[in-house]
Amino acid sequence: MQTKHIKLKTGSPIIEGSFVERLNRFVATVNIGGINTPVHVPNSGRLKELFTPGAKVLLEERNRTGRKTHYELEMVYNKGRLISVDSQIPNKLMLKSLKNRDIPGFEKYSIIEREKTYGNSRFDIKMSEDNEICYMEIKGVTLEKNGVALFPDAPTTRGSKHVKELMEVKKNEMRAVLMFVIQMSGIETFTTNAVTDPEFAQNVGRAAASGVEIYAYDTIVSRDGIKLNKEVKCKI
Repeated sequence: MQTKHIKLKTGSPIIEGSFVERLNRFVATVNIGGINTPVHVPNSGRLKELFTPGAKVLLEERNRTGRKTHYELEMVYNKGRLISVDSQIPNKLMLKSLKNRDIPGFEKYSIIEREKTYGNSRFDIKMSEDNEICYMEIKGVTLEKNGVALFPDAPTTRGSKHVKELMEVKKNEMRAVLMFVIQMSGIETFTTNAVTDPEFAQNVGRAAASGVEIYAYDTIVSRDGIKLNKEVKCKI
């Protein structure tokens, strides 16, 4: 796969820090050079397996006017692996890869649009070519256990809603795709997290049986950025 890295840097160096605590969904305290500093967390998931006291994190400096915090928490080291935690990265990666025609099975689509509504859901991507339409919903994955990537890390009623709408897309003779982007490398298998959210897992199973296509890709994460790597096996 030839997709280039999505760069994290905006002209400022990547800053190292030590995780202290999460204050709320979008703000955490990180020790930077001996000073406890509030930073923005670009992910509303729990990430409790990653956000542990003392964990080494990488931040990007963003001193834009109007920001309440001057740093964005982009990556976390966990068991020697660098993991991206920015929830916007999977959509950016997939959109770029689809436009570059890097994803097998999706090369034919000449029209690729972001955030298009169908029924009661807004899907991440809509693709079309002639009379064929394909809707794709993308989920970022940050949870790993024993070499297996899992989604979600917390119950997600919104996720189940999207899956049900994808089944409606398929029922109406359009192509429907649920894409999991694993924000780390070294993953061979993906599965749904039936322990944390059995309803989501059941809905994904029903979706697969109804013809909704389900894929997972891992990524290569470095201090400079992140790029899509390879398809991994889905056990649904």
